[in-house]
Amino acid sequence: MADPKGFLTTDREVAKTRPVQERVRDWNEVYVPGSLLPIVSKQAGRCMDCGIPFCHNGCPLGNLIPEWNDYAYREDWAAAIERLHATNNFPEFTGRLCPAPCESACVLGINQPPVTIKNVEVSIIDKAWDNGDVTPQPPERLSGKTVAVIGSGPAGLAAAQQLTRAGHTVAVYERADRIGGLLRYGIPEFKMEKRHINRRIEQMRAEGTKFRTETEIGRDIDAAKLRKRYDAVVIAAGATTSRDLKVPGRELNGIHFAMEYLPPSNKVQEGDYVTSPITAEGKHVVVIGGGDTGADCVGTAHRQGAKSVTQLEIMGKPGEERAAHQPWPTFPMLYKVTSAHEEGGERLYSVSTTHFEGDEDGNVQWLHLTEVDFVDGKIVQREGSERKIPAQLVTLAMGFTGTDQENGLVEQFGLELDARGNIARDEHFATNVPGVFVAGDAGRGQSLIVWAIAEGRSAAKAVDAHLTGTRSTLHAPIRPTDRALAV
Repeated sequence: MADPKGFLTTDREVAKTRPVQERVRDWNEVYVPGSLLPIVSKQAGRCMDCGIPFCHNGCPLGNLIPEWNDYAYREDWAAAIERLHATNNFPEFTGRLCPAPCESACVLGINQPPVTIKNVEVSIIDKAWDNGDVTPQPPERLSGKTVAVIGSGPAGLAAAQQLTRAGHTVAVYERADRIGGLLRYGIPEFKMEKRHINRRIEQMRAEGTKFRTETEIGRDIDAAKLRKRYDAVVIAAGATTSRDLKVPGRELNGIHFAMEYLPPSNKVQEGDYVTSPITAEGKHVVVIGGGDTGADCVGTAHRQGAKSVTQLEIMGKPGEERAAHQPWPTFPMLYKVTSAHEEGGERLYSVSTTHFEGDEDGNVQWLHLTEVDFVDGKIVQREGSERKIPAQLVTLAMGFTGTDQENGLVEQFGLELDARGNIARDEHFATNVPGVFVAGDAGRGQSLIVWAIAEGRSAAKAVDAHLTGTRSTLHAPIRPTDRALAV
């Protein structure tokens, strides 16, 4: 194990963030570069090497956390990254973006602050890149089988890398102009700089994976024809249909889905635009939705120079301690202050938008809201609580309702959907169409990045078995019916 007394002698310490007044002036990651290096070994030493490591079950990938904590404590970075990569293709993504359900399941967290698993993880992979320990792993021989992967988010990339390494010829189709899916255009630069995606793509190219950008299956290529061209297809197109807010005034200018607002700001960082066509500069901004996507909108608005930022959430304010119905080791709903919230703005809970009000030119100017309560599972307005707040830019960050059904992909393949609008699949990630599989949010519904990678790896195992007619040797952490303790 790591330090036998580490959890008794060492306090929890996390990565330091740059001063707010500094970081809101740029789009670089919010953390102080190198701030983890002096502390990561001791933080890894807090791992208790439990008899039953519940962190394994808290992580959908089944990461071997005590093992790489021990190597990180001993500063054996080569061994640490070998154990980390054994279950996770892209720890630099999860180490920056995952909400860390593993930490919620940490045994130390029963009565002390849990191990900083996420910080140790990202330290291991960043050190591995610096040391040259991340290299292409091309297959020793090719199988002669071909696979098309639709979508280049974390699920699609994980499936593609696993199948390429198994010897199959894999082509990834992405409708955007760059690879990465929501990692590229849904996650702001200040949360994860896109250089992390770029070097993974280069590694995958060197392994043999092919990438086809600006190609939308269903519109640019008929899905049925794609099926005939490849021996298998993996659909990892995500759950990209945004949940709308159908209230009076929704048609006013200045009201956008979060996924209409965030991508242009990322394109500015890519050099495509000088300034975003949808900007918060000098405006009163309202973000509807209290989740991570909403926080991304808040941080983006700060950097664009918003006059004010207000974030609305229909649910009540979460507590700072575990609720009785969310006991350890489940993933609790707690009050969370992200780096974006540290930068300013106001957060309103238990409020619902009733309508928008605009000016004579059709531009949104005010958002009318009311306070609400949940009574017997229903939303009830508090009488006399109606008011309006200034809103010259509104972003809707209320989640997603399923995979895109307008581009023809579902219809052309002849795919069946489940009751929630996701692509239906069996215990082997197979759809009702022979040779067509689905992984990630397209089949699961909106979820976490760690679930996307886990599903990508598991779907790859199922595809490999389908193509070879034998039991696959690829690692598969989950099945569609599995549910980690954290969810």
